[in-house]
Amino acid sequence: MNLIITGGCGHIGSYIAENIYKIKKIKKTFIVDNLKSNRFNSLFNQKKKNNLYFHMLDLNNQNSLDKFKNVKYVIHCASMTNAEKSFERKKEMYRNNLNCLKTVIKFCKKKQAKLIHLSSTSVYGKQAKIVDETCEKKFLKPQSPYAHIKILEENMLRRDTKYLSFNTFRLGTITGVSPGIRFHTAVNKFCFNASINKNVEVYKTALDQFRPYLSLKDTFKVFEFCIRNNFYKNDIFNILSGNFTVRQILNKINKRKKIKIKLVKSAIMNQLSYHVSKKKIQSHGLILNSNISKDINDTLNLLKNL
Repeated sequence: MNLIITGGCGHIGSYIAENIYKIKKIKKTFIVDNLKSNRFNSLFNQKKKNNLYFHMLDLNNQNSLDKFKNVKYVIHCASMTNAEKSFERKKEMYRNNLNCLKTVIKFCKKKQAKLIHLSSTSVYGKQAKIVDETCEKKFLKPQSPYAHIKILEENMLRRDTKYLSFNTFRLGTITGVSPGIRFHTAVNKFCFNASINKNVEVYKTALDQFRPYLSLKDTFKVFEFCIRNNFYKNDIFNILSGNFTVRQILNKINKRKKIKIKLVKSAIMNQLSYHVSKKKIQSHGLILNSNISKDINDTLNLLKNL
């Protein structure tokens, strides 16, 4: 059986590609990426056992996937993802991300391929209590264009439940090392700044606010679970390793590398603290509890000689 990973050179996509040999039923993996992020390094030194085939394609072309045959699964990682920068590139992000998903949906419906769609726990926005997937649409309060787009994507898939097998996974903030690692998300950015002895900038009101975080190890574990067990429920699931405050994350970094904190303003600094529940996915027998401290150490080790 064959698999397509869209955005396969990105932070998450490259980790999947690197580890895909662990799922024995996958015979070939097609990596699709437009390389606008210039992460050519994600393609370097790939092991033969991964059986990867790279295709430089832009999913804004709705026929871009038509040539692929015998594809049983699609993991859709392709999107513009920087929430903070999404305020500056709002129109471009809306157009790109929604068009890319339309292309993937069209392909999956035509080829009867099963889809893993990535959303974000940032769709919850301001929440006073622990939140789960039963949170009504009217109570979702996204704080960035990126998060609002994710809600639109989820709605697109809901309209196609009759013709499509899929899962939408609302991912926490990603931690961990991959060939396509990025440093715009909280933990990785903190680690980078700490490594070059630069102030770690924190949103003014965020130090003691909780956020959901997700290890790449747990991310792959979820995808592997779906493919191995034919787990496609046409439903939404929160995916996270744990909820932590920014202060707790910084303390984990500080154990390895002394840091200085600078409080800053941000377009999304008014986002309140919130916990995200993972009970729904756990009720299906999938336990996610990878060690975020280990991810932090691995990230700092990449930069230890600076």
